[in-house]
Amino acid sequence: MTMRRRVLIALAAGALAAPFALRAQQQRTYRIGFLGNSTAAFEANLVGPFREGLRELGYVEGRNIIIEYRWAEGKYERFPELIAELVARKVDVIVTAGTPAALAVQRATATIPLVMVAVGDPVSTGLVASLARPGGNSTGLTSIAPDLEGKRLELLREVVPKLSRVSFLLNPDNAFHVGSEKQARAAAQVLHLDVQFVGVRMDSDFDHAFNTIARERPDAFIVFADRVFLHNRGRIVDFAARNRLPAVYPYRELVEAGGLMSFGPNYAEMHRRAATYVDKILKGAKPADLPVEQPTKFELIINPKSAKALGVTIPQALLLRADEIIQ
Repeated sequence: MTMRRRVLIALAAGALAAPFALRAQQQRTYRIGFLGNSTAAFEANLVGPFREGLRELGYVEGRNIIIEYRWAEGKYERFPELIAELVARKVDVIVTAGTPAALAVQRATATIPLVMVAVGDPVSTGLVASLARPGGNSTGLTSIAPDLEGKRLELLREVVPKLSRVSFLLNPDNAFHVGSEKQARAAAQVLHLDVQFVGVRMDSDFDHAFNTIARERPDAFIVFADRVFLHNRGRIVDFAARNRLPAVYPYRELVEAGGLMSFGPNYAEMHRRAATYVDKILKGAKPADLPVEQPTKFELIINPKSAKALGVTIPQALLLRADEIIQ
């Protein structure tokens, strides 16, 4: 066989094989790890938009992606075990919400890309080097906003004009709450309010925390953003109702459960946006080069039925500013 003929045969074979290789590459099935803070039922309204976002980008579960779900059930101490399971499954990327979960993933692996959703201040907590250039293996969306706790205090002042003392529920294990507490204290000083901060790390801490708050007899109540609180939404809302405490929550789910009002970013939309980060990473982008996205819209959700039960009146001007009224 002449050299020229061998070359022609090799080229023809390569040309025939190329479409098959390309098709095989296109048909690769990616494995996504989703680390949930709560349960599948409690986070259905967040997982749903994430899955929809993936479908809009051409990903079909069971065809070109598999989502490995792991649920902490409100117990942060379960994170290392659940993350180890995802690492063992050789996931291509891990998605999770909240600062504690993101920090747990970062401690467990420096190689698997992490897409964070609704983390607090990712720079001060050490998750990224900067919002513009995250560095490392983490990127995603932050819920950070200037003076967010101050705005929640101002909302309470509108509902309770004689407001003088406010209790806050925080999680000492959430690194972001250090900054949130400073923000709340500074805002309270400007508004001439006395504040009390009570910590809850796990389910078993709630009864003691509620008794502590009840003894102080505050005029109102604010809950910091934390997935332990989202998981225990029913207990928190029931406590506020029993003690006739007007409250502002970080998540709309607590208002849907009977709470007075919430003010914060649209977390469902943030989970939908997380799908775009997953898509870019699966296509070869490095998390280190993908800027962390900040929220541009904050929603005020009000439940007038709860206001009536608490014996407070929502000013008409505040109702008109609400993004949604839950009846």
